[in-house]
Amino acid sequence: MSASESWSTQREALAVEALRRTRRLRLQVRGESMLPALWPGDVAEVAACSLEEIRRGEIVLAFREGRLFLHRFLTRCEPDGFLTCGDSMPGPDPQFPSDAFLGRLAGVVRAGQTVSAPVPLRPRLRILGKLFCYCSPARHLALKFHRRWNPLHTGGDHLCNLTSDLCNPPIP
Repeated sequence: MSASESWSTQREALAVEALRRTRRLRLQVRGESMLPALWPGDVAEVAACSLEEIRRGEIVLAFREGRLFLHRFLTRCEPDGFLTCGDSMPGPDPQFPSDAFLGRLAGVVRAGQTVSAPVPLRPRLRILGKLFCYCSPARHLALKFHRRWNPLHTGGDHLCNLTSDLCNPPIP
């Protein structure tokens, strides 16, 4: 494991501990797996809650193998787990154990403005998410326009973007 991977894993574990202690956490979105609901550079505010409080379609935070996943909740699995999926991903994530659940998305700060937490996908946004999943030119074009319209966008080649579904805490 490289030094940067080790630091990233430690940072993720620290974020999990902070959420468990304070019941709230702000994370900067780095990946593209939740397009069009969440964009790289958005700051997601997560509120701790129980898995039993979550409904299908809400965006939740889960932790597995040293990584955070901010994806849409699909369903609970018997006997002890749940499924999630990124809006612009081809299929669901592997099943998470129940203890990997951390909380739900409570709000988003985009370009310095607080916006409400994204609601369950409407049909046209679901189609747009799948377009971004299967059509790289469409994804790249959308990201290019987003960066141009969002002067506070912090995405770019210099950021850690190891996988499309990784979110990292903002760097102070």
